[in-house]
Amino acid sequence: MTNPWRGDVALVINGERQIMRLTLGALASLEAELEVGSLVDLVERFESTAFSVADVLALLQAGLQGGGCALTPDELANADIAGGPMGAARAAAELLARAFVVPDPA
Repeated sequence: MTNPWRGDVALVINGERQIMRLTLGALASLEAELEVGSLVDLVERFESTAFSVADVLALLQAGLQGGGCALTPDELANADIAGGPMGAARAAAELLARAFVVPDPA
């Protein structure tokens, strides 16, 4: 079960539901891998839709790592993701948003 207060986002990969979460360690790895000045720069990429497929994969990989999933980057790159590229991008954007926004209690 996902917990939005913890920043959880669910994504079905290869037919299995995975829970992703951006922990501090995952965020630090993400910053280093994407060579962004700050996470604000990455958020701005997604808000302006100037993100790349590599950004999406890196975000998903960081979230999977934070959620305890052991998929390798190569396995993720070749995985069947529910919703295809748009589903992956949507989940990555939601993951990033949940890392910095308190969910609506409604």
